[in-house]
Amino acid sequence: MFRGYLHDEERYRAAFAGGWYLTGDLVRRDADGWYWFVGRADDVIKSAGHLIGPFEVESALMEHPLVAEAGVIGRPDPVAGNVVKAFVSLRPGVRPTPELERELLGFGRRKLGPAVAPREIAFDQNLPKTRSGKVMRRLLRARELGLPTGDTSTWEGSA
Repeated sequence: MFRGYLHDEERYRAAFAGGWYLTGDLVRRDADGWYWFVGRADDVIKSAGHLIGPFEVESALMEHPLVAEAGVIGRPDPVAGNVVKAFVSLRPGVRPTPELERELLGFGRRKLGPAVAPREIAFDQNLPKTRSGKVMRRLLRARELGLPTGDTSTWEGSA
């Protein structure tokens, strides 16, 4: 167990409740009593009263046979607060088309339900990833919203 956050004593104290350390991980428990990792509490999309874990949406999209990788963010929306937007990298030889976009939107709705499924899909064969291969949602969000990218030293595309 670590002893604290550097220069942030209040954040350290807030990480404990009743003697328990709160990791910030979100899980769900199925009917059989198994726990499933959904995502991080600090990385959820709040859309029309629903808390959506990007990991859950990405995992579902990657079950489609034409999808190689996916990254999901919340795009601000004046009505819903945020809508789920997916960035999808396709398998080699697959070309993005409006028909494939509609197919993936329908696939997401069938797998996840309409409240959780992406409302928008953008095709991107060069998703920003860490050197270990994890899609960097923070950079997707910065690109989409025109925000500063911040530190990119862990990005596989950085020198």
